[in-house]
Amino acid sequence: MNRPNRVKEKLSAGERVFGCFIPLASPEVVEVCALTGFDFALIDAEHGPISPETAYPMVLAAESRGIEAFARVGQADKQMVLKYLDIGVSGIMAPQVNTLDQAAAAIAGTKYFPTGNRGLAGGRMFNFGLTAPLSALVEPLNDRVLTMIQFEHVDALKDLDAILALEHLDVLFVGPNDLAQSLGYPGQPGHPEVTRVADEVVARAKGAGVKTGTVAFTVDQVHNVFGRGFDMAVANAVGLLAGGAKAYIEGGRQAP
Repeated sequence: MNRPNRVKEKLSAGERVFGCFIPLASPEVVEVCALTGFDFALIDAEHGPISPETAYPMVLAAESRGIEAFARVGQADKQMVLKYLDIGVSGIMAPQVNTLDQAAAAIAGTKYFPTGNRGLAGGRMFNFGLTAPLSALVEPLNDRVLTMIQFEHVDALKDLDAILALEHLDVLFVGPNDLAQSLGYPGQPGHPEVTRVADEVVARAKGAGVKTGTVAFTVDQVHNVFGRGFDMAVANAVGLLAGGAKAYIEGGRQAP
């Protein structure tokens, strides 16, 4: 499957990108996200019941609607990551990356030799061996995958510059909820100290030439994170549904 990653292209061109976490095993939700204008669907296999088997139709839905399908994989296991890559996701988010070794391993697991140690087999990503030799597709597939690691713990600051210097790191994604916990402010992702650390991370990433992303669940939050220098804003499908539904009910109850 030799096609460019549109999100990587946009980020390389200096454009901002929008994604949506999808914790539900629903191809239809992926299609709705695509049709409303998101650049990528972020299949959340860290929180919730999604497996490679249930993610596969979601990947097909993203492809059919012309957006990228990324996956956040909870297990720090390259063999589990491999399953998502082999069904066709074009980006991997690795959560809870707190050391240089963890970051290097997360990136290596998404790339074939000599760049990394991703296991190679024929299958879907190689068009089942029907269009070109496997050797001809290795490098394009390495280039296709976007690598994201999550900065979610204050302890990661000590290795941050070394992590940012890693080759093939595309996006450093700040997770404010877990970062807040690590700073002693559970449930307070908007605490000033959380924002201060996040802004320090963004500044250091920019200095290293690495793109940054974070969550933004409302329009006001999108404006805030882009104003602070982030390159990627990610919403949540359940939050968007809940917010829209709540506004509908509250508005409807005011009808004469």
